Amino acid sequence: MKFLFDLFPVILFFIAFKLQGIYVATAVAIAASFGQIGWLWLRGRKIDAMLWVSLAIIVVFGGATLLLHDETFIKWKPTVLYWLFAVVLGASAFFFRKNLIRAMLGEQIQLPDTAWSKLNFSWVGFFGCMGFLNLYVAFNYPTDTWVNFKLFGGMGLMLAFVIGQGVYLAKYVEQKESK
Repeated sequence: MKFLFDLFPVILFFIAFKLQGIYVATAVAIAASFGQIGWLWLRGRKIDAMLWVSLAIIVVFGGATLLLHDETFIKWKPTVLYWLFAVVLGASAFFFRKNLIRAMLGEQIQLPDTAWSKLNFSWVGFFGCMGFLNLYVAFNYPTDTWVNFKLFGGMGLMLAFVIGQGVYLAKYVEQKESK
């Protein structure tokens, strides 16, 4: 359910784009992002830092798209978000010796330090590649193709990556159970 909640602005962006075009879709995505945070706030739930960052980026890049009537800015938004995640994960591990993937998942699964490091840097690589892939699709294909990729391609690649991570982690779960 959280996965769908996190995708809420992207899904509404997709629908609005198909019905009304890029500028209405951008305004809808901004409103949906505010709506997400408002919903959590009204329900007294914790608002993840990732949601605040995503809101700030959609407001800046979506706002620039609407203000300047130039879809280039909204096309950069996913890349900026992906690269920000990659930098935060990489810099926290490299400079602060803090593995954020371990901090998020450490209570669910026990792994050796080398596995946590590989997992963290695989996410850094994934987000870095996703940023480049977004730019490639955004600026080499029609906007309609980019919007389809943003929802279906991005979600599909994320799902494939997470399944790959699960396959990698399975050997550690099996080892623990077989002891």
